Amino acid sequence: MHCPFCRHPDSRVIDSRTSDDGLSIRRRRQCPECGGRFTTTETASLNVIKRSGVMEPFSREKVISGVRKACQGRPVTEADLAVLAQRVEEAVRQTGVSQLDTNEIGLAILGPLRDLDEVAYLRFASVYQAFDSLDDFESAITDLRADHADPELADR
Repeated sequence: MHCPFCRHPDSRVIDSRTSDDGLSIRRRRQCPECGGRFTTTETASLNVIKRSGVMEPFSREKVISGVRKACQGRPVTEADLAVLAQRVEEAVRQTGVSQLDTNEIGLAILGPLRDLDEVAYLRFASVYQAFDSLDDFESAITDLRADHADPELADR
């Protein structure tokens, strides 16, 4: 790590702490050359492979944008969407892989969205689970009703 003051190519770590969200590490560093102190933040990269094959960094904002369309006209706040995006990011990071395709992220959204709003869940699921007919909708609605009848199943 280059010193931002004198550009010396090395620095010493004085202190390391995880950030509030637990997804990054904050390191306090000191330059052995000039003695300057500075802070760095390290995060593990998480990349998304789009359908076109292009790779880009994971973005909570894109998760929110995609889910916002499904939640249109529903009683879902921006704060709800931010929490959902955080839950999705935590879930995909826990898989331990550094590259996911867009479909895997769409599927990771389904669980938290189902908990948030069932109508938005059905809208979103119809795209990501490729519903082809009314039978697909009926099957999804039957599953939702079964979860209401047996709360133990709702935690899956």
